Amino acid sequence: MKPPFRADQVGSLLRPSWLAQSRKDRPLQDKAILEAIRKQEAVGLESITDGEFRRDWWHLDFLTQIEGVAARVNPGPKFGGTEEQPPIPIVTGKLRYAKPIMIDDFLFLRTNTKKTAKYTIPSPSMLHLRAGRAGIAYEDMEEFWSDAAAVYRDAIAAFARAGCTYLQLDDVAFAYLCDPKIREACVKHGDDPVKLPARYAQTIRESLRDKPKNMVVAMHTCRGNFKSAWVAEGGYEPVAEAMFASGVDAFFMEFDSERAGSFEPLRFVPKGKKVVLGIVSSKTGSLEEKSFLRRRIDEAAKFVPLEDLCLSPQCGFSSTHHGNQLTQEEQWQKLERVVQTAKEVWQ
Repeated sequence: MKPPFRADQVGSLLRPSWLAQSRKDRPLQDKAILEAIRKQEAVGLESITDGEFRRDWWHLDFLTQIEGVAARVNPGPKFGGTEEQPPIPIVTGKLRYAKPIMIDDFLFLRTNTKKTAKYTIPSPSMLHLRAGRAGIAYEDMEEFWSDAAAVYRDAIAAFARAGCTYLQLDDVAFAYLCDPKIREACVKHGDDPVKLPARYAQTIRESLRDKPKNMVVAMHTCRGNFKSAWVAEGGYEPVAEAMFASGVDAFFMEFDSERAGSFEPLRFVPKGKKVVLGIVSSKTGSLEEKSFLRRRIDEAAKFVPLEDLCLSPQCGFSSTHHGNQLTQEEQWQKLERVVQTAKEVWQ
């Protein structure tokens, strides 16, 4: 079976405490990643990640290596229950893929597992929604979108040459635009929240234009994941049609709380596309009952055929170096629960 797998995962994992204190020590990163690979294999996962252990932030470590992108303090909406605010990317010049980005990191992962090495990078939409765009960089937004897609075509080609067959675009743009407060903020910034989803989808399609046939590209939609806190809320209805036309092969979608709304927007999923149901929370340590997960899968199957569904946690366990508010043991129990439930549903 090619990805996504019946039991899958988003990507990031809790860092060991000894790595958190020496985050930039590459030999220690290697050691932690090797241990995480073995643990993922042991719980029965078919897609194996490096836990994003080499990153501080799920998006910035990739985006700021693109020529023309820097990071700055984020003046936007804060994460629920916290006054902390991760930085955001800002476009300061013309966008260009000027050097290999994270290719060595992927190669380390690929050479150390016989399972499918999965790698995650931020979606091209992340260069727009929460990124300031200096007027001196792009007065013509069509040029901006064209350059963004070109950067991602180059990045995808580089991963393909390195042997990557399972790539994931991590995206908060679509899910954020489901939130009335964020849609209102977009209007204040001069953007049209009704048109943006289609523009994001078009850029993703253009980014995937030269994708090799043996590479599966998934997209993960997220409402914010910072130390178990979140930003956005609202069902997928406002963005569903555009998002499902983005050209990716599979959609990892958050459905772990009422903030995500109902499964009804899944009626727009094109035939043959896969939906990975994120109904196991990565934000809390409470372990979901298998009976609950099976009921949720049955509900989703009213809109998407069961054979096109898979199961995963709703997000990563550590989208930033801080990690979410649960223990290592709870994390592995949740991943094992995903594997066990998937076996029972799709045996």
